[in-house]
Amino acid sequence: MTVTHLKSALKTPAAGDAETTEIVSALLREIEAGGEAATRAVAERLDGWTDDIVVNEDGLRQAEAGLPESIKEDIRFARRRIGDFARRQRDSMQEFEVTLVDGLVAGQRLIPVTTAGCYVPGGRYAHAASAIMSVCTAKVAGVENVVATSPARKDRGIHPAILYAMQVSGADHILALGGVQGVAALAYGHFTGHPADIIVGPGNRFVAEAKRLLFGRIGIDVIAGPTESMVAADDTADPEIVAADLAGQAEHGPDSPVWLVTTSRVLADGVLGIMPRVIAALPEVARAAAEAAWRDFGEVILAETREEMARVCDRYAPEHLQVQARDLDWWLGRLRNYGSLFLGEETTVAFGDKCSGPNHILPTRGAGRYSGGLNAGKFIKSLTYQRMTREATREVAPVAARISRLEGMEGHAVTGDVRLAKYFPGERFDLQVEATPGEGSD
Repeated sequence: MTVTHLKSALKTPAAGDAETTEIVSALLREIEAGGEAATRAVAERLDGWTDDIVVNEDGLRQAEAGLPESIKEDIRFARRRIGDFARRQRDSMQEFEVTLVDGLVAGQRLIPVTTAGCYVPGGRYAHAASAIMSVCTAKVAGVENVVATSPARKDRGIHPAILYAMQVSGADHILALGGVQGVAALAYGHFTGHPADIIVGPGNRFVAEAKRLLFGRIGIDVIAGPTESMVAADDTADPEIVAADLAGQAEHGPDSPVWLVTTSRVLADGVLGIMPRVIAALPEVARAAAEAAWRDFGEVILAETREEMARVCDRYAPEHLQVQARDLDWWLGRLRNYGSLFLGEETTVAFGDKCSGPNHILPTRGAGRYSGGLNAGKFIKSLTYQRMTREATREVAPVAARISRLEGMEGHAVTGDVRLAKYFPGERFDLQVEATPGEGSD
């Protein structure tokens, strides 16, 4: 692959560190051993929160009353789009039953998990959209108990826009807890009596590590890293638009990688020249994050052909992948590894992040090679079943017994033998496996 890095990243986002693991492990042990009292103590120690953990109806009414109607309508708009897309995902899944051989029926049932925990970050920004992405999708999937949690800061509590988004999305319980203590409360069922079967939602490195350490005891969506975004563009792309899109994603945080791959040297040079001005125009908090992200993690890659561009995209497997190039159908058919794909100048990651429909909780750090983003199916178990007549065992049981003996699993084989002996007394079956050449040698 002939590509040239016109700008290379100075750093690589950390996948985790021993110190984070140690801190999170200690907190999880403390909270599990001490129960709800320990959870309250950690919330007070780390966030200064001493008020109620469970948000009641009065709290929800106050949050709703304090929001302008325009904000509430925007949140409802986003919930409708996101809910509709999730519903179509759910409806694309099917239960079925099939006869594999005469007398052997097998099938699939689709059963939602009983309890989903939805973590909604609430630090630098008010992540109302994240509340919709997780809570609404879980409810559309048919989850009985959806428990949402978000950080509560001293006297401020949870941001009212987040509370309203949780409410209109259908959360059954809302907790005023962030960080490791929020994840732990979801996992252990503190304050609700409903331990989560799965926990979803983005968060900082402590939240991500808590989910990772609890995985197995609970399911999780992804082990999330910093937000990342790639733009693949040719000479038809507008450098101002490309620069705005890169800077818009870089504001997520100082360790959020943003990448441009292009076949146009003119576009690459244009974006490199524009980026400082676009970033400088951002508000102070966003500007500081974007400056560090672009300086330390930004890349501009020059490729000779669109095939090379596509190979770069698939190798990076970015969380968000925007294509601003000719022949968008070619790109849709060719690209394989990404969290979510945005085709054409008219769409952008921010639309997907906030309200257009597909979920924004997506795989990072190359996990797009083997996983997609959060969807209704994540909350639904595809469970199989089978039933068999006695006549069908005449065909199946001998094969199962022979394969079991081939594998050295005599106990398995006997379960077939005893059924054949009961159902077909006096009938002889070939239940032994033939010796294979070289059997018994190391």
